[in-house]
Amino acid sequence: MVKVVIIGSGNVAQHLIAAFQNAQILGSEIQLIQVYSRQTANVSHLVDLEQITNDLDTLAEADLYIIAVSDDAIGVISSQLPFKNRLVVHTSGSVPLHALDEDNRKGVFYPLQTFTKNKAVDFKIIPICLESENATDYQLLDKVAKSISEKVFAINSEQRKALHVAAVFVNNFTNHLYQIGQEICQEHQVPFEILKPLIAETANKIMVLSPEEAQTGPAKRNDTATIEAHEAFLSQANHLNIYKTLTQSILENGKKL
Repeated sequence: MVKVVIIGSGNVAQHLIAAFQNAQILGSEIQLIQVYSRQTANVSHLVDLEQITNDLDTLAEADLYIIAVSDDAIGVISSQLPFKNRLVVHTSGSVPLHALDEDNRKGVFYPLQTFTKNKAVDFKIIPICLESENATDYQLLDKVAKSISEKVFAINSEQRKALHVAAVFVNNFTNHLYQIGQEICQEHQVPFEILKPLIAETANKIMVLSPEEAQTGPAKRNDTATIEAHEAFLSQANHLNIYKTLTQSILENGKKL
């Protein structure tokens, strides 16, 4: 039995707790034995009270400690752990492996997904990116990751940084564009609901096509008249600047082909 302790109680920690709990119900050899949370109430709906501690000095002995806290707290928390030479990993996409304290063996257990409080996810399809200092620790991380996900990858710190930047483009920036689309609809009394099938189809297309192949629109067609009409229509300077920047990027991409 592989014993796991999760340190943290935010979105990532709570989704990991739920994933490990579900895996245990299905007979997994991975056992979540304890959760550290400064506020017990944050995770008391997920695990029994006797499995929760708010004192790092009372952390149970385990095979793996997963630090799932904010990026700027990872180094501080890892330096406060009251033991040495155990396997300690973090879940960040942007923090390098060496940010963890030297007293323990280091690794990364990065689930690449956007997590929202109280929004359930299917962990089986979430990619988990792993990194460790040695092969033995990687084998353990691989076993733990595969207990909750069917998509596990060996990714080093530099590759993980690239993935995190790419994820900002395809997730955070895309969602911001949804917000701008909603603002334009609201300004002109048009239901944003009308755009949702288009959003879904755009996302579905890149499951079978490359983004380059899936690209459509006036910039792709070099339709100058439509582009100029859109620019004249946009009343907010921020919306206009973003439209021009993205249009120019698509035009430049077309010139490279």
